Amino acid sequence: MKLTDISTIRQLFEKHGFSFTKSLGQNFLINPTVCPKIAEMGGAGKNVGAIEIGTGIGVLTRELAKRCEKVAAIEIDTGLKPILDETLEEYDNVEVIFADVMETDLNKLIAEKFPDMDVIVCANLPYYITSPVIMKLLEEKLPIKAITVMVQLEAADRICAAVGSRECGAITASINYYAKPKKLFRVNRGSFMPAPNVDSAVISLERYEQPPYKVDNEPLFFEVIKQAFAQRRKQLANPVSAYFKIPKAVLAEKMTEGGIPATARAEQLTMAELVKLYEIIDELKKE
Repeated sequence: MKLTDISTIRQLFEKHGFSFTKSLGQNFLINPTVCPKIAEMGGAGKNVGAIEIGTGIGVLTRELAKRCEKVAAIEIDTGLKPILDETLEEYDNVEVIFADVMETDLNKLIAEKFPDMDVIVCANLPYYITSPVIMKLLEEKLPIKAITVMVQLEAADRICAAVGSRECGAITASINYYAKPKKLFRVNRGSFMPAPNVDSAVISLERYEQPPYKVDNEPLFFEVIKQAFAQRRKQLANPVSAYFKIPKAVLAEKMTEGGIPATARAEQLTMAELVKLYEIIDELKKE
């Protein structure tokens, strides 16, 4: 069964009475070259357990199953169950878990499903939930070897931008605290059914064993990043001082003392300077 063939997909949908759920951002891959590349570049192999997020009709799931010891695929749309029962019938190393990944205990899942295996995550992420899923994978400090995900091209460019560059945003800095992002390849919009209005890209996130910067209060650190970039074109002392209820003059003085220009914008700060800004705010909040 060729799951990237449009007529095959339509027959499956008709047979099982499936219809797209717009709110879930469902776009199914019809380019046969994409999923094998994701599986290969994502680290699939012997004695490897793969977590897939969002199965679609099982195109990537099958490629992972061919290469990995076991696959646990998390899918929120129960309407896909009869289709997946058919498309994954020949693979006894696949378990589809119908659940919301944001409400799933992934540490528990890994311990139960993948004992004594290296674990990878591969996913074609719906655009509307890209950042929350990626941050969940990183923040929960899961015992996973590699993260390889397909996201909207604009999101890939933002995630993989250099911290301190004009393209940098809050998500860039947040992800770079945990991992080194890298764009692997571009996927044009014609590779999907239905075709979205934008192109996509596959990225990898190479996690650091330990974050390169020491941060004692990570929730506060990420709140500082969020507020710094909230009004990215303004001098960051303005929104940050207002949000944390610190007199602007006091914050500006401390920033200058810490080597951060008081007139700086968030996108101009390096990772080390963002950490320094967090340390300044943490210190001022304790006074």
